[in-house]
Amino acid sequence: MEPIDELLQKRFSPRAFEDRSVSRETIRTLLEAARWAPSSFNEQPWRFLVATRDDPAGFEKLLGCLVPGNQEWARNAPVLMLSVAKLTFSRNDKPNRHAYHDVGLAVSQLIVQATALGLRVHQMAGYGVDKARETYGIPEGFEPVAVIAIGYSGEEMPSSRTRRPQGETAFGGRWGEAY
Repeated sequence: MEPIDELLQKRFSPRAFEDRSVSRETIRTLLEAARWAPSSFNEQPWRFLVATRDDPAGFEKLLGCLVPGNQEWARNAPVLMLSVAKLTFSRNDKPNRHAYHDVGLAVSQLIVQATALGLRVHQMAGYGVDKARETYGIPEGFEPVAVIAIGYSGEEMPSSRTRRPQGETAFGGRWGEAY
């Protein structure tokens, strides 16, 4: 295993959160980190819907978009977000095939910033896309990507986490030939 930055090593996706709120200023810091992510043609196709337990009605609205298994544990996170991708370029309305990639970059920067602040982030694909679209009035041309739970972890980071060996993901010369 090659050495990587400690912030990247510390990242993990908990399913338990402390009963401790995250300040509005901290949430805005996380969103600022996302805002500075690189994107194709500097399009910045990411959008975020934010809900906190400090606003119970707003929180329940986003929580209600999750599948029941995710609702069970995510209800304890102090912050939920829904990431959304704008699927066309603003400058010419042509399809932006990199929109999801760019949203992922923005969320990745949000995650690194959260980790630096002692927070943990868990992204979820288990939610109703159509329900989210309807609940929030997400317009045509925008696509919900993932729901994100953020808070202070209520569980220890696993002592061992598995990852596919680098030789199975990075190739040189031709497909399947380890770099």
